[in-house]
Amino acid sequence: MDFTPTPEQTAARELAAEIFGDLSTPERLAAGGSGTDAGLWKALCAAGLPGAAEETGLLGLVLMLEEQGRTTAQVPFAATCVYGLLAVGAHGSAAQRARLLPALRAGEAVATGAFPARRGGVRAAEAADGTGRLTGIVPVVPWLRAATHVLVPDGDTRTLWLVRPDDAGARRDPVETTAPWSAGRLTLDGAPAERLGHDAESLAHVPQAPANNGQTPARAAQTLAHVAQAPANNGQTPARTTEAPARPDAYTGILALARTAFAGLQAGVCAGSLARAVAHTTTREQFGRPLSTNQGVLLRAADAHMDIEAIRLTAYEAAWRRDAGLDAGPHALTAAWWASEAGTRVVHTGQHLHGGIGADVDHPVHRHFLWGRQLAGYLGSGAEALEELGELLTGERSTPAARPDQPTRTRTEAP
Repeated sequence: MDFTPTPEQTAARELAAEIFGDLSTPERLAAGGSGTDAGLWKALCAAGLPGAAEETGLLGLVLMLEEQGRTTAQVPFAATCVYGLLAVGAHGSAAQRARLLPALRAGEAVATGAFPARRGGVRAAEAADGTGRLTGIVPVVPWLRAATHVLVPDGDTRTLWLVRPDDAGARRDPVETTAPWSAGRLTLDGAPAERLGHDAESLAHVPQAPANNGQTPARAAQTLAHVAQAPANNGQTPARTTEAPARPDAYTGILALARTAFAGLQAGVCAGSLARAVAHTTTREQFGRPLSTNQGVLLRAADAHMDIEAIRLTAYEAAWRRDAGLDAGPHALTAAWWASEAGTRVVHTGQHLHGGIGADVDHPVHRHFLWGRQLAGYLGSGAEALEELGELLTGERSTPAARPDQPTRTRTEAP
């Protein structure tokens, strides 16, 4: 494995870092509240960065999401790329790609996803023409307030449906939380939906070339002119491997994609939190010397640094394997576990090393704390991730009736 970014991935990351650094400042974040920063989102789309995620692969997206996490930028970048551009591009029908992808690249449409699917959470009544009516409640959907399309899995069959939350039969309500993630609750009562990739063409599960390839906006063209020629696996084909290319079903593939992407976002959130803590402890003095000279402070910071590297490394590995066409399901779960468990530790450390200032909800480090906790909750607790990883590796699955009260196991074929 070689995680060295290609020139195109490096250019995309640098451009993302420039835009996020210039426009996602603490003052702007404080003034914007918990909603989407429309100006920043417009700038990202004008630079072609959402569309670049289709070309630079999952590893390129992870690199860009790290830069978003460092500044906790208030835009639905991860959700739109994962549940919109990459999901529709890989699993949508030709008609869906032609209709949705240009609007998603331009920022005219915003996508999010009701993942992961809970058994029985949402049910669909499907018609022969690929349309359906959905019923159920999804308690927390990220960036729901800004979304024009929501990717909703059927809780039993894991069939994927595209829902417009403004249509009749769908209602979105804000989640009572202080976390700045613009999340909401989606209630479906016979809401109309279309099945993702309902024609035969989508069964190959092969990502398609974007409809506007070669027509990237001017600013992005300066740095992303050769993105389309970049090999999907960074030019580093795994040597002497006997693994066959993985072809997971749409739900499983998108779930692994989301776990990897949001783990990369968590790596950036944690890196930004630690950077603020380092800056604070090296300039704040106590008893005539900087706080950073205390051994306890040094040890906490060192442990946080190692946790961040573990989150980053596992996210890179899962992304690299997905781009190389290898099975990335267990690796995405591993990245999600590190992002949840270690990510929580790091943002607590960042706040703790600020002392009393860290408890101030108006301090920039507090936003990293909120983002880190919310990302950990979205990815699932460490215990949940380990249980699922164990089932995945051993081929054991809990029966639907066994969760959560009955620990009965049934032996099934490994995925």
